[in-house]
Amino acid sequence: MNMPMDLPKPIADYVEANARLDIEGMLQPFQRDAVFIDNGKHFEGHAAIRKLFEEEVIPVKAIFMPDTVREEGDDIVVEGPAHGDFPGSPLRFTYRFTLADGAIRTLETTV
Repeated sequence: MNMPMDLPKPIADYVEANARLDIEGMLQPFQRDAVFIDNGKHFEGHAAIRKLFEEEVIPVKAIFMPDTVREEGDDIVVEGPAHGDFPGSPLRFTYRFTLADGAIRTLETTV
């Protein structure tokens, strides 16, 4: 996988787990009460985020392959295509991460 080497560890861990479609690995870098905003829909806490992965990510084998990363204020913005069994694949996504205490505090994804 061609991944930028300067991704902070929690983001790199998430991206690597997503490449394996590993729900446990994808959840691990998130704080217990993290918020995942998926195209405007809010999922708060591990249980809600797990359900999102189980219902929206794994069934369509959606794998995000970041190709750019930049800092915007306190956020890390990562962009790249997501491939999978969904209409329009691959679609280019923007993932906006906020990190705290070595973990993902918030993640907002938009197409």
